Amino acid sequence: MSNIVRDGDVVEVSEPPYFNFGEKVKAKRVIRNDGTYAGKEIGEILAKKGEIGYVVSIGTFLQQFYIYGVEFTESGNRVGMKRKELESAIPREEEDIPLPPVSGALPK
Repeated sequence: MSNIVRDGDVVEVSEPPYFNFGEKVKAKRVIRNDGTYAGKEIGEILAKKGEIGYVVSIGTFLQQFYIYGVEFTESGNRVGMKRKELESAIPREEEDIPLPPVSGALPK
């Protein structure tokens, strides 16, 4: 377990969730049971790379990450996943449109 990658400097919950309820998403990689999925063996595949699912819940973990509950249609599994493990199944425009400044809100 020494190869665990930590995202200690990432704090997603300071922004709104990236994915929305009901959004069609797909797994960016194979997802295996790490021991937290009841009724499946450790290491058993829960979602295949590219498998399509829908966001059915949005929670948080360690006040740092959003965890998206995804119901995968092929396997029938509902899996909690981080944003980096998912991508939208329907391409979206990636635009960062700056918000107009709120007068008097920022110190000069």
